[in-house]
Amino acid sequence: MVGLRSRALDVIDAGPEHAEAIVDIIRRSFGARQALDPPSSAMDETPESVAAVLETAGGLLVERRGEPMGALLFDESRPDKLGLRRVSVDPDLQARGVASAMVGVAEDTAEERGKDGIWLHVREELPDTIQFWARRKYYPVSQDGPLIEFGKTLWLAREVPTPEDMHDLAGRVATLVRGGDLLVLSGDLGAGKTTFTQGLGAALDVRGPVTSPTFVLARTHPSLSGGPPLVHVDAYRLGGPEELDDIDLDATTDEAVTVVEWGAGMAEQLSDSWLSVTIEVRGARPVDPLGTPVDDEVAEDAEPRVVTIKPHGPRWVHVPLRSTLLA
Repeated sequence: MVGLRSRALDVIDAGPEHAEAIVDIIRRSFGARQALDPPSSAMDETPESVAAVLETAGGLLVERRGEPMGALLFDESRPDKLGLRRVSVDPDLQARGVASAMVGVAEDTAEERGKDGIWLHVREELPDTIQFWARRKYYPVSQDGPLIEFGKTLWLAREVPTPEDMHDLAGRVATLVRGGDLLVLSGDLGAGKTTFTQGLGAALDVRGPVTSPTFVLARTHPSLSGGPPLVHVDAYRLGGPEELDDIDLDATTDEAVTVVEWGAGMAEQLSDSWLSVTIEVRGARPVDPLGTPVDDEVAEDAEPRVVTIKPHGPRWVHVPLRSTLLA
């Protein structure tokens, strides 16, 4: 990756030659913060120490018309996650999207390097910084003194050519889930939501058959081998979250793996963490002369599907989604 131009900002893959500019930004940024006890070690950085990090792990430098505005250093100490250090914005150049641009490119970099997610430390005395990361779906996972570790698991999209491949993908997801997990499935009629759930149920070794519960709204499939049961919900005919409440899923969500088809915008209320699974069939639906789909149902033989899986909430911060599902 050679860099990204965003809103007149140049986000550059920094090398040792950028060390002096990055040290200057770090000192400006951290020097403008309130006094902390113990103080941050960021003020101890030198061009030599930063150049050494840039030589091995790398980092980012943000410029606008050649003027340095922000920077961060990468940390490769964990094999599965990319760390962010010394996230800095020149205090005279705040509120211009510099930090957001860096975070976006950092997430792309983590994906390119085959990482499952990102981690960083934030001081508890800096509520505005904590809010910045929380707005970007980073979750606190641990704390050591004044340092709070935040983490985020990256989402993924994968092409799934056949029903057998859909079963295989669901089987991989089954290795990651546990009792209490919630999966929210979206996609057109016939896209493969029930096929995905069948693959999940087979891998979880639950009593079948797993079929669409459209008319009974919810079915519970007990485990045949001591694992969590599978609760399969079809929310297609429900009018809103209040009707989902009437099914009384709260009685089972703590122990079961719950899958809600057509649940987007409703089922998320069941947990503070969930996986959204969206299945798309590109070019599969018939269209009129103007290119508008004439119905919402997908032909059974339409291929391939593209499955997008996005984690939400703290439960998924340390789960290796990408390395498991893209292997």
